[in-house]
Amino acid sequence: MIVDFMGQEPPRLKKERKSFQFMIHGERNGRHDPLYLQLLTFQMKHLQVLLTCLLSGSMMILGLSVTRAQQPGNGQVGQPPAQKLTPEQEAKIVAQMQAEAKKFTLPQMKTALEQSPNPVLYTKQILQKRFKIDTIVVTRTRGFSSLADSLAYNGKEKKVYGPYGEKGGRFLVQILTKAPNQFYRISQIFIDTSVFRYRVADSLGNVIIRKLKDSSASFEQMAKTYSMGGEGGGDLGWIARGVIVPTIEHEVMAHKKGEVFRVWSSNGLHIIRKTENPKQDTGFALMMRIFL
Repeated sequence: MIVDFMGQEPPRLKKERKSFQFMIHGERNGRHDPLYLQLLTFQMKHLQVLLTCLLSGSMMILGLSVTRAQQPGNGQVGQPPAQKLTPEQEAKIVAQMQAEAKKFTLPQMKTALEQSPNPVLYTKQILQKRFKIDTIVVTRTRGFSSLADSLAYNGKEKKVYGPYGEKGGRFLVQILTKAPNQFYRISQIFIDTSVFRYRVADSLGNVIIRKLKDSSASFEQMAKTYSMGGEGGGDLGWIARGVIVPTIEHEVMAHKKGEVFRVWSSNGLHIIRKTENPKQDTGFALMMRIFL
């Protein structure tokens, strides 16, 4: 889920999320939404770090130590410690670094960002490029809806990817940090009560449960025959904590691996199978777009 990768959630992703087996808890209702709380905690945790990066003028943070390390003779035994620079010396070195950065090829720029201990400040003061910090929420581990989702889950911290975008609007993406979340793997058979009346849905659900219990049909067969959620054989894959409707998530947590149970929601009847035990995986990512 893209929180602010392009300023707002794309209409295509909103439409997909709305139709995602009627299980996605799309609205973030303050303290009532677990995913919102986790996202807020993640953002607050790194906001202070980012502000420090942007406001600090320390040459060590800018990566001057990296520049010095590349100078001949540096790091040898008996080498005297570096002396503190005066503001005038710092300004002169920054100007030199800026001049060198203007000559960078794209691969050199990406390498410099990856090697910098503070890529945010390096982008601002040395590369002098426009940038934006984006918070990405990973809602599932497959079938990504956008570039941001895919990079957030599959990308490596500090790594710079791209360029992306069309001519005149190209940008690089650097993954600054990641945070974990808990993921559930479940399968579902959904019966929509906007199509069937409650009694019909309830009766159909009982028939499905009975066939599953006496092994006269598999869950996958029942999902292909009866489910109205569009999930094919019923497998929803790994879904992040806080994304599933709270009533369903509570039941998923209460049941054991392999168990099948029924849950009603405002949209209809959900027949759920807990396919795997929960696991920890990448749930959030803080990324920086550098505009070329």
